[in-house]
Amino acid sequence: MPRHIGIVACSAEGAALCYRTIAIEGFRLMGEHDHPEVTLDSIPMARHMACIRRGDWSGVADLMVESARRVAAAGADFAICPDNTIHQAFDRVRSASPIPWLHIAEVVAEEARDRGFRCVGILGTKYLMEGPVYPEALEKRGMRWRIPAAADREWINQTIFRELVNAVFTEEARARFDRVMESLKDDGCDAAALACTEIPLLVRPETAPLPTLDSTRLLARAAVRRALEP
Repeated sequence: MPRHIGIVACSAEGAALCYRTIAIEGFRLMGEHDHPEVTLDSIPMARHMACIRRGDWSGVADLMVESARRVAAAGADFAICPDNTIHQAFDRVRSASPIPWLHIAEVVAEEARDRGFRCVGILGTKYLMEGPVYPEALEKRGMRWRIPAAADREWINQTIFRELVNAVFTEEARARFDRVMESLKDDGCDAAALACTEIPLLVRPETAPLPTLDSTRLLARAAVRRALEP
């Protein structure tokens, strides 16, 4: 039997995309209407954000572990979290969790390495872009990284929290994301990590100035592969 996947949710849009991708990948690999069992636990994003805004990453870790315990109690064999930002608490989570985890930035960095990219632009919340989660994962695998200019980081952060997490996706925002990626390309990047679970719902890979690394879907597909391992 495939392993049971636990999804530790934060934002609704990102968690929904992750679950849907697991199902679609399951259909592809396992057959019609089939996929690994999935349990999703969703503590409201407001509780995570209250901790993040005051820099309380221990509090974030406590919420993630609480969710991990719930999905484990429901039968999950391992956990994933499609929210990039809260992986800043991951070291605390890993040591306290009752089940193992896949790490979203490690999944993305491995994909970037396997595709031969050398320098990855990081797009996400200001906490993510200015934090250690992706730099550590990329540097560990011999890659360089860049983040957008300060004004672009502020715009991206506001757009994520005011629009994308509320399922508001506009052509104006899509065009500006493309301009930010063009700037990252000019700065030496050969790929862009869509390191916020909602950005892949907005950015179109076929028109983006850089090859994109869709963190949400990459994590979901990696989870299915893990679930199907012998």
